[in-house]
Amino acid sequence: MEPSKTIVLDRDGVINQDSADYIKSHKEWSPLPGSVDAIASLHNAGYKVIVATNQSGLGRGYFDEYALANIHHKLCSMVEDGGGLVSGIFFCPHLPDDNCECRKPNTGMLVQAEQEFGLSLTGCVFVGDSRKDLQAALAFDMRPVLVRTGNGAKTEQEIGDTEFAQVPVYDDLFSAVQELLTKEN
Repeated sequence: MEPSKTIVLDRDGVINQDSADYIKSHKEWSPLPGSVDAIASLHNAGYKVIVATNQSGLGRGYFDEYALANIHHKLCSMVEDGGGLVSGIFFCPHLPDDNCECRKPNTGMLVQAEQEFGLSLTGCVFVGDSRKDLQAALAFDMRPVLVRTGNGAKTEQEIGDTEFAQVPVYDDLFSAVQELLTKEN
C-alpha cells in the first residue's frame, strides 16, 4: 500500500467538547471552536479525514449504537455544511479491561481504516489529546500531534521528558491544521 494523504483525528476533546460524564446524545455533542472549519480545510486540501475514537460509554450502557450514530451524523452534517467531508469514523465500544485490539492505545481501528480504504497510514498525522492517542500513533508508525483541548493540557504536562517529548503540541485542532497546511505549501 502506498502512503496516503490521510489524517486521523480522535473525537472527544479534539473535535468536540469532552465530558467526564460521556457524550451520550447528539444534543450533548458540541464542536470545539474552529474544529469543523479545520476538518473542512483538510478535506479541501485533498486529505481523507478519518476519526478513531474510544467509546466505552457503549460498553457501559450509557448510550446505544443508535445514539452514537446520531452523534456521528451531527458531526458529519456540520462538517459537510462547512464544505468538508469526514471519510470514515471508527469506534471501539469496549471497556478498558476488555483487552480488545481496537481500543487505543491498541491499533485495531487503524488497521480497520487501512483495510476499508485500501491505504497505508504509515507516516500520516494522528491528532489526539491523550497519551493513548500518541501511543497508538507511534505504534502504527504515524506522526502524533497533541492538542491542548480536552485532556491535552494535562497530557502535555504528563509527557514531559518521555518518548513523546518531540511530539508537536498545538492549542487546538484548528491551529494544528493551519500549521500542517502551511508547511505543505
